[in-house]
Amino acid sequence: MKCLIQRVLSASVSVDGECKASISHGLLVFLGITHTDSEQTVEKAAEKIRKLRIFEDENGKTNRSIEDVCGELLAVSQFTLYADCRRGNRPGFEQAAAPNHAERLYEHFLSVCEDRFAKVERGIFGADMKVSLINDGPFTILLETE
Repeated sequence: MKCLIQRVLSASVSVDGECKASISHGLLVFLGITHTDSEQTVEKAAEKIRKLRIFEDENGKTNRSIEDVCGELLAVSQFTLYADCRRGNRPGFEQAAAPNHAERLYEHFLSVCEDRFAKVERGIFGADMKVSLINDGPFTILLETE
């Protein structure tokens, strides 16, 4: 599993010009799922994201978690995190999970997060989404569970 995590001041997802989800201060997580990922992989990633100390404390040090700052979470499924660009110019996506497996684990990730975070919003699995964000920092981390 790959999680591209961005600390944001705000983020939103629109489909067909209609806003489907939005958050204020918190984390935007693009979630890439591969064939070998399981419910345990998802749970491990959600817990790691919950504990990441990537928000500034009163001294300006990245020492606080999303929980500490009452931050919000927006999760967006993104199979393109598994793009393989080593051969030629057209990316291959062989390592991305099949849609039914990926959607099941994406929904499980959201369920786990809803138990751990103050507010959880979601993208629309498989939709042509337009994602807007104001990256805070910028602060972007690639979390890989493999």
